Amino acid sequence: MGVHIEQVVKIVREAAVIIRNREIDLNITIKGAADYATEIDFKVQQFIEKELKNAYPKIQFMGEEKSNEEVDFNEKFWVLDPVDGTNNLVHDYKEVAISLALFDKREGVLGVVYQPYTEELYTANKGQGAYLNGNKIQVSKVKTLSKSLISFGASPYYKELAEENFEVFKEIFTRCEDFRRTGSAAMELAYVASGRVESFFEKRLKLWDYAAGILLVKEAGGKFTGYKGDELELEVCSDIVATNGKIHSELLEILH
Repeated sequence: MGVHIEQVVKIVREAAVIIRNREIDLNITIKGAADYATEIDFKVQQFIEKELKNAYPKIQFMGEEKSNEEVDFNEKFWVLDPVDGTNNLVHDYKEVAISLALFDKREGVLGVVYQPYTEELYTANKGQGAYLNGNKIQVSKVKTLSKSLISFGASPYYKELAEENFEVFKEIFTRCEDFRRTGSAAMELAYVASGRVESFFEKRLKLWDYAAGILLVKEAGGKFTGYKGDELELEVCSDIVATNGKIHSELLEILH
């Protein structure tokens, strides 16, 4: 049985109602420094996992709020971040997203990023392009870092990287047009895919942070690598950089 993106989108849209329901007690769980999970995270994951297993029982499920030890990366598996931008949600800062991807033999083949407040829906199927609310999108055509808007993640769970990170931020800031930052990697990657910014980069992201975004960026004509220009290892935290492709080499020179 093939996976139908319309059915996947329907599940994601239904789950978004949980995020918009501010009457739900957040019941915040502290996982680490600046790293939280809320009752909403768990409810969204439980709902999507249940619906996907009902629709596609043979496909494995990987989610941020579970151990995932049983997942075989060489087979088909879903990757879900139920609320990308949980810290934003805690502060009622409405830059959050549901990020869902399907991988087959370590390669992303379907990606969905949905912003529940603006109702922007980003979708991608491998080889079929990337779309925003049904309209095809492409990365920007800006050719130089000096003319680029750059978004970044500050690796808030890893404060020990602050000195190293901010040296890099300063170097890039002095050479680009300006910075942008939402606090949601999924949304930032969607913005790269839609041409709103030229690049997004961050150290030590987990697969669910960028799983859908990697396909969106590639299908929109962009480039997605590690800081050294390398392919990413799915099982470990990764330093990721996504660009429109045209400024990739220039940015890597600074990051690496």
